[in-house]
Amino acid sequence: MTVHGHRGGWVIFFTFVAAMILLMIPLPEWARLLWPEWVVMVLIYWCMALPERVGVGVGWFAGLMVDVAQGTLLGQHALAMALVAFLTIKLHQRIRVFPLGQQALTVLLLAMIYSIIMLWIRGLTGHAPTIWSHLAPTLTTALFWPGLFLLMRFVRRRYQVS
Repeated sequence: MTVHGHRGGWVIFFTFVAAMILLMIPLPEWARLLWPEWVVMVLIYWCMALPERVGVGVGWFAGLMVDVAQGTLLGQHALAMALVAFLTIKLHQRIRVFPLGQQALTVLLLAMIYSIIMLWIRGLTGHAPTIWSHLAPTLTTALFWPGLFLLMRFVRRRYQVS
């Protein structure tokens, strides 16, 4: 058994930081409806590319950071992202061999699961859920997936993240 050292952990960290920065950009309400779920996409990518390094724990922590950044109920994004990370890891070998179009459809389904959990939690906490404001970003998340995937793969190969 050979032990391989992990390389490029800082790259993984900074891609999550970049996604958090994109999440916190102030936008008008109409643009917020069309803004993709950047942190979810980065989480899906890393869970798919390096499931032994980025998993449910990273998803939980990233979700907690989103909760803190957005001032929402602590743990709601964490729960949803942990579930998305779990599903991505369980399906990562299948998703990786899909062409980008089919990967985008899979990302659409994973982002919908994330949004439905967020809607469910908002409903449980007494907030009137607005379906369109939660599901519209899932469509743009799927549309942005091929470009983000190619960019992240380039970064992963350029900095030899393993």
